[in-house]
Amino acid sequence: MIDIHTHILPGLDDGADSTQDAVQMARAAWDEGITTIIATPHHANGAYMNPADKVITQVELLNERLLAEGIPIKVLPGQEIRVHNDLLDAWSRRELLTLASTDYMLIELPGHSIPKSITSLIHELAVVGIQPIIAHPERNIEIINNPNILAELIEAGAWTQVTTHSLLGGFGARVQKTAWSLCKKGLIHLVSSDAHHVSRRGFRLKEAYERISTEIGTEWAEYFEMNASRLIDNKSFSSPPKQPNKSKILRKITRFFQK
Repeated sequence: MIDIHTHILPGLDDGADSTQDAVQMARAAWDEGITTIIATPHHANGAYMNPADKVITQVELLNERLLAEGIPIKVLPGQEIRVHNDLLDAWSRRELLTLASTDYMLIELPGHSIPKSITSLIHELAVVGIQPIIAHPERNIEIINNPNILAELIEAGAWTQVTTHSLLGGFGARVQKTAWSLCKKGLIHLVSSDAHHVSRRGFRLKEAYERISTEIGTEWAEYFEMNASRLIDNKSFSSPPKQPNKSKILRKITRFFQK
């Protein structure tokens, strides 16, 4: 498995506090079946600034430590970039990273609002060859109240990533309900952990995929896993499984009971 959103780099944000914490997280990820992790520390969110060169250095140091510890996980660089007015200029200054040096960039919306400029930003990122992935939209209040907003952002050119803990109830019933609703509507393209700590907020990626298989079908779990793999390879995402035609199903049920 591949996890495209984690806070495993030590001391950079509210994720791993120390190198030992990061090692423990990597070991837990490996035990769960995760082989590749993209480190995405918070950047420009009002609390943390983690420019590209700092992240790259810390990824190199962590990979060296994991090699010494005998943990065969590969850590790749990225950022979770809060949407802000200086984002495009920051990209020009080479302060920002895409995920694993691909064309995909992980962006974060404020928790309680949708910036008015977000559609323009999505278009402007496309002009410079960047495909934005919106992190955990299921936790945004405006999207919770009106999921059509997310559909419009996808139509504008964005992709989306849901968090394992949202699917599994870690952020409460309302977020969990929204997460599953967005998945069932085909408005989610990737699943990742947003892991911060080995026990307080671990990976749970295997558990989430198993729950997805049970709730909406193995083809959806395979779709999400394939998209993570295709992201690493800088390829276009797979076509989603076909949504069941509810009207056809209802007609079949009606005909069955009419016999």
